[in-house]
Amino acid sequence: MEQTNTVADAVQTTTQNATQTGDWWGLLLYCLIIFAIIYIFMVRPNKKRMAEYQKMLDSLQVGNRVMAAGIYGVIKKINEKTIEMEVAKGVVIEVSKNAVASVE
Repeated sequence: MEQTNTVADAVQTTTQNATQTGDWWGLLLYCLIIFAIIYIFMVRPNKKRMAEYQKMLDSLQVGNRVMAAGIYGVIKKINEKTIEMEVAKGVVIEVSKNAVASVE
């Protein structure tokens, strides 16, 4: 009867081979390459996106038209963590700054 190899079996076999042959440098290099790929394709772009978003939040001004939580409105007052925006004539709501998705 044939055994099917799973990813876990392959990793275990690779680890056993590395420890048996004393090839820790190869295993370490392999791990570093994987972490570098994850950093380049996942962490860096996310940090860049978050920096741009924070810059947009810092540039909010009274009178800007924004979309927050799916609702469009005009900013009437900016507080430390919230904004007050007018969604209709005389209707002012308070939403979190983090809910702002875009500025027009």
